Amino acid sequence: MLMKKFFVNYSTRKMQIENFIRKNFPNENYSNIELERTPLGVKIVIYTDRPGRIIGAGGRKINDMTEVLKNEFKLENPQIDVKSIRSADLDSSIVAKKIATALESGYNYKKIGNVMLKRIMNAGAIGCEIVMSGKLGGSKGRMGKFNDGYLKHCGQPAKELVDYGFKEANTRPGKIGIKVKIMMRMPIISEDVPQKEDKDKKTVKKKEAKDKTEKSDK
Repeated sequence: MLMKKFFVNYSTRKMQIENFIRKNFPNENYSNIELERTPLGVKIVIYTDRPGRIIGAGGRKINDMTEVLKNEFKLENPQIDVKSIRSADLDSSIVAKKIATALESGYNYKKIGNVMLKRIMNAGAIGCEIVMSGKLGGSKGRMGKFNDGYLKHCGQPAKELVDYGFKEANTRPGKIGIKVKIMMRMPIISEDVPQKEDKDKKTVKKKEAKDKTEKSDK
């Protein structure tokens, strides 16, 4: 019961802090946040492809945010750590945010979908999928899907290997939901699992052994 309460409180607090960061940095490309409890207090890790924009000149933005988190969320000695993402085109949350910004600026959904799809694959992804649904340039709601490469959609490999991001774009006709899935590597096949070729060889050997036994009996 205590463990369940801990995870509920953690998820609620994380969502509140993430909403606060989203409101205070609406135009910055950050991916996600993590909360870590340390002996000195609570550590908040922000992943972004533009650390300088989050930190601010001389760390001013970080200092201001630390004070607000301490007073508004009653956090004990909050520490903010900003970490850089190696490639923004391989982070599904940042890609979804870039697409949302482009749609809100009036870009055609087909053009931005194809451009981002190409950028993701050129950055080294194994496969990706971009789905936009809502008022895509008309009065009726519809869906646009863009995909390339190899992508797992279900099972444990999908949970472990596929990065998922979601963002909503507020356009003049209405809201558009953007879902992005990016797969970075292929699932590892265990050597203990027999391959089809090995099974065929074993079947042939068993048949040959059976034929020899029948001949010797005769």
